[in-house]
Formats: sequence, structure tokens, C-alpha cells
Amino acid sequence: MTIDLRSDTITRPTQGMLEAMFAAKVGDDVFGEDPTVNALEIKAAQIFGKEAALYTPSGTMANQIAIKVHTHAGDEVICDQTAHIYNFEGGGIALNSGASVRLLKGDRGCIKAEEVAENINPTEFHYARTKLVALENTTNKGGGAYYEFAEIEKIKEVCLKNNLKLHVDGARIFNALTETEQNPADFAKPFDSISVCLSKGLGAPIGSLIIGDNDFITDARRFRKVFGGAMRQAGYIAAAGIYALDNHIERLAQDHLNARIIGDILSILPQVKHVLPVHTNIVIFNLKDNITSAEFLRKLKEIGILGSSFGKYTVRLVTHLDFSTEMLNEFEKRIKATFCK
Repeated sequence: MTIDLRSDTITRPTQGMLEAMFAAKVGDDVFGEDPTVNALEIKAAQIFGKEAALYTPSGTMANQIAIKVHTHAGDEVICDQTAHIYNFEGGGIALNSGASVRLLKGDRGCIKAEEVAENINPTEFHYARTKLVALENTTNKGGGAYYEFAEIEKIKEVCLKNNLKLHVDGARIFNALTETEQNPADFAKPFDSISVCLSKGLGAPIGSLIIGDNDFITDARRFRKVFGGAMRQAGYIAAAGIYALDNHIERLAQDHLNARIIGDILSILPQVKHVLPVHTNIVIFNLKDNITSAEFLRKLKEIGILGSSFGKYTVRLVTHLDFSTEMLNEFEKRIKATFCK
């Protein structure tokens, strides 16, 4: 049995999800005629208390479309130095939007309002025009950390005072909301746009959503076409998204519990220097200098466990829908037998 903890993107559709996909009613979404896509977009907008939503093939596309709508060439985006939009989206901010980036050094990927205020450029022509602040919740490289809502409200105040837009890369937003127990619509109020991934913790095979007001989504739909993301009979995969929103949010708490148990198991290994606090479903740990992440991952693979390197001495493991209690028990057994000799 292979235990794959590389990412929460590796899940397969459940039987119920597959049945929903096969039963989906479809049409041509480019013409706005796919009833299942329309239903997914309406559902997502209602969940987050916004006017509209747009279905996209990927989280990267959702984020990049949002940035494109909010900025013009020569503008500047403020985000944390570990942000997914900067590190893992192929240089898309520069390529797609012609915007520059002001990187802040936050706490595990979470930036503060005072840091944002201190890094807004003067309005004179020597400087790029600061136009957008982008948060990530939960943070990927920050080990699944999430924002306190009070800090988000402070950041929003800074944005309002300086005529800036506020976007959240909410690829794992439901992981954050599971921990804070906040209503999604209340959480969404400060944001001009939200991206939500359906193919991570929620277990859908493909797809993300962009959520905002009607004018924003009208522009986003245009750029989805420009970016090549307009799909035809997309209802078959949109049905998986509806099923995920209906059935897979509450179970995220189990992923978080499993991740915390994994963190506890790893913390006793002689090769592990430090395990970051485990808040949601991501476990990031630093190794001692006598073993690199490549070497550690090679040993893991030999015992049927897969993970990801996040640096020369840093490893990431992610729990998910397909990680069972049986796998957790087997993980502990194999880890201790291999590394605690």
C-alpha cells in the first residue's frame, strides 16, 4: 500500500461524486448554457455572500485572472514572499498582467496591516502604482497557517484608505474556515475577489472558482476566454464541485486531526529538527543537517510513503480525502520502524 502525502490534489472522485458527474445535465458553457456550471457558480456566490462566481480549470488561472482584472501593466501587487501567486504560478503576474510585486516577510505567510501600509508606493510617477493586496488563506509554504479575521479587517481598512483592491487566494479556504468556524459570507465581506479550489481538500478532480461582484466577474469572464480557460460541456466536472461543496467540507476536520497526529509522530524522530505548528492539513518539518530532504524522501519512498521537498532540509506532507485511518496507522508503523532504530 502506497501512502501518498505529496498533496491534497492527488485524490480520486468518490463513488457518490462519480455518480453525480455521470448524471450531470450539460450544455455549452461558453454560451452560458451549461445548467450544472451555472448552478455551481450560483451556489458558490451564495455561500460567500457575493453577487457572482466564475468556474475556471485551475486555481492558478483563478488567481491570475483576478490579478489581471484588478491591475494594469506597470501596477504593483503586495503579497507575502512565500505566496503561491508569486512562487508557484510560473511568473504569471509579470507575464499575464505586466505588474511588479512587493514582497513582504510575514509570519508563516500571513502579513499584517501595518506592513501593508508601510509598503504602499508614493503616488508620484517614479514609482509603480500600488493597486492590489493579495493574501493567501491557508498558507501553503507557511504550513497551513491561517489569518485571524481581525487582521484581515485591519488590512481592508488600509486598502480602503489607499484605494487598493483586496484579493484572497483561498485555495484551501475551507480548511481555514473549518478551524475558525466562521461563516463564509462573513469572511468574504472584506474581499473584492476570492479564489476557491475544488480539487484540493474538497476532493474534486478539477476546477476552481473566482467569486466577486457582477462587474468583477464580467471582466473575469472575458479574461478567462483570453487565457484559454473557457470550456464547453463543463457540467460533468462542475457536478463534482457541487458534490464536494455539499459533502466534503465538514470532513476536513478529520484531515486536520490526521495532520496533527503525523506532526506528533515526526517530532520524535532523531532526524527531525523542528515541526512547524500544525493548524490544518499541511505538515512542514525541518531536518537536521546530517540528512537532506532528498535523502529523507528517498527513504520514505523505499517504505511506500510519498512526500514533497520544500527546501534542502525541509519536507512537506499533506493529508487529504484519500488518506484513511488504516493509512495513518501504517504510516506510524513504517516511520518508527525505519527512523527510530
